[in-house]
Amino acid sequence: MTDGKSIATQEWKRNWTLVLAASMGFSFFSIMLAATGVFMQPLARDFGWSRTLLSSGPSIALLMTAVLSPFFGALIDKFGGRTVVLPGLVVTMLSVASFGLASGSATQWIILWVIFGFVAVSIKSTAWTAGVLSAFSTSKGLALGLTLAGTAVAQAVVPPLANGLIETVGWRWAFAGMSFGWGGLTLLLCIFFFHDARKRAPVPATPAVESSDGDEVATEEAAAEPPLAGLTPREALRDSALWRVGISNFVVMVLTMGLTIHLFPILTEAGVSRDSAAWLTSLAGIAAIAGKLVTGALLDRFRPNWIGGITLGVTAIVFLLLMEGISSWTLVIFAMLVNGYAAGTKTQITGFLTASYGGMRHFGAIYGVMAGLMALASGVGPMLAGVIYDAFGGYGPFLLAGAIGCGLSGLLMISLPSYPKFEQQETAA
Repeated sequence: MTDGKSIATQEWKRNWTLVLAASMGFSFFSIMLAATGVFMQPLARDFGWSRTLLSSGPSIALLMTAVLSPFFGALIDKFGGRTVVLPGLVVTMLSVASFGLASGSATQWIILWVIFGFVAVSIKSTAWTAGVLSAFSTSKGLALGLTLAGTAVAQAVVPPLANGLIETVGWRWAFAGMSFGWGGLTLLLCIFFFHDARKRAPVPATPAVESSDGDEVATEEAAAEPPLAGLTPREALRDSALWRVGISNFVVMVLTMGLTIHLFPILTEAGVSRDSAAWLTSLAGIAAIAGKLVTGALLDRFRPNWIGGITLGVTAIVFLLLMEGISSWTLVIFAMLVNGYAAGTKTQITGFLTASYGGMRHFGAIYGVMAGLMALASGVGPMLAGVIYDAFGGYGPFLLAGAIGCGLSGLLMISLPSYPKFEQQETAA
């Protein structure tokens, strides 16, 4: 029999380009969120906009994706991820570039974000995770980690890149440069390498051949893929484990996305220069890449609910440290590293646990709902942080809520039960 390590090696030989394309695709979805904080001060200077209005854009877009995610998840189940993401990349590129046309109208600003939210849902995490998870079995944790590391790459690269473009060519051309540069490369990779294994034509089984020592050995194409197992959407709606996964991630996503969008102004208002704030924000992105890779390996080896609970719960430390201001550069850097590491795992943990508790039979639909909840939380978080800032003149109450909420959500994740055994259930039926 082929051992697990050999199977994992074969999976990576066949599908590493798929993971590369999916990771780049998810990174392009994330560039606007990663850049929003960097654009806040130039836009506020030119147009006099409030922090609430500036942060309302990402909130509106993410609320749009929350509503549309289940619908696009069903489309992916029916037509495959490639059919959805290729045209989605093209229209998202145009949408990002159009932000450079902002004229100072609050209505126009909101419309630009509504359009972005509508088109960008087509390249959200659902399509990328469905494509990768359908191609991996033994090494799906690491594959998922590398795929979702795309958002961490965006978080690491975009702040200094956007800041440099703003200082060099202005904020209008900065939007266009990020759109057609990053998006164009992503589109090329996806045209050549992104596919959905569930939509590829099945390979006909071939009979086993007898080896020189008399043993029967199956050819590479002999083993047919087993039918996908898992819960129906109706069963998933009644599953308490999936509810706990959804609730814990919703709470943490509200708090951490509010922090992510406002992190750049939090640092600059504490006395950090724009260049230093950009690099500190980038440091969190680099830590997020490490978080996804390490967490992917840990999910394949240890109990995922403990990995997820500890990782999400430790984010409470970041909020507590930022409440103290910039009293120590060592503590600030430590907070950025912890925030980045934990932030790099939320979508990954949710995708892994959704596949484990819900199965792959209707993964697109079930994870579409999960992605919708995360998108809803991501939309509420930045707006909530902006409203609190305008109401209280600072982020203190928001940071306190973040410390409490992340700690409790980590405990909820740890309480998850053992995985269901779908194959046994189907056999028994």
